[in-house]
Amino acid sequence: MANIGFIGLGIMGRPMAENLIKGGHSLFLHSRSGVPKELIERGGKACSSAKKVAQNSDIIITMLPDTSDVKKVLFGENGVVQGLSQHKIVMDMSSISPIETRKFSANIKHLGYYYVDAPVSGGDIGAKNATLTIMVGAQEKIFVNVKPILELMGKKITLVGDNGAGQICKIANQIIVALTIEAVGEALLLVSKAGVDPNKVRQALIGGLASSRVLEIHGERMIKRAFNPGFRVELHHKDLNIALSSAHELGIDLPNTAATQELFKACIAQGDAKLDSSVIIQSLEKLAHLGVQKT
Repeated sequence: MANIGFIGLGIMGRPMAENLIKGGHSLFLHSRSGVPKELIERGGKACSSAKKVAQNSDIIITMLPDTSDVKKVLFGENGVVQGLSQHKIVMDMSSISPIETRKFSANIKHLGYYYVDAPVSGGDIGAKNATLTIMVGAQEKIFVNVKPILELMGKKITLVGDNGAGQICKIANQIIVALTIEAVGEALLLVSKAGVDPNKVRQALIGGLASSRVLEIHGERMIKRAFNPGFRVELHHKDLNIALSSAHELGIDLPNTAATQELFKACIAQGDAKLDSSVIIQSLEKLAHLGVQKT
């Protein structure tokens, strides 16, 4: 069993850390909001800083909201790099900029340590059930070392390429998810305007070519008005910003991504930043002057 550090214990990080404890590993924990009591009760050890986590751990996992948060935790005062020693692995599972990820990786490697980017998809449900999809950017020999750890948190684990490739893959995932959420919202508005029960339409479509986890989960949230996160609008908005800035760097346009991003901006302007991404339906409803039929 390994000594594992886990930094960032929010909606996603908390159940991921819990699954590692269930797997028999010793966990050293740190979070700016404090370490949850139940993780301590399960045997996790609270640390006062990211540096302390790194000093006590062989593999240090970060699961944080944004690129700047990861940079601060890794390289800031009492950061991870100050507690690293030979052969230790830093594994970031946040969804952040692939460009900055490659810089972080280069800095960590220059210091003589190993780096893995392993962002996830599957939301809070996947985190709780250990069924996350995990997209990995790493050297193959390091991937082999961390894969048993990842298997305690996820069901589908893929080595996409070297450092940064995992984050590029996650951007692609977030584009597809965001545009599909928006498409489900438009479809439910259409059937509601036509006087057809949106819940029955959703049930009819599940299993056909239009079926998806988004239709299954987010479609139900839209109909039931169950907008508690989940995956927050502000985080999806951040991810699409990364997608659009990366596209700009590569010299390509992502027109539908940009349009969906505008709807997320409207959600934030309406005070819905902390709600689940499925709340995008409310921005569409305002444009249509129509509400999806509730069940």
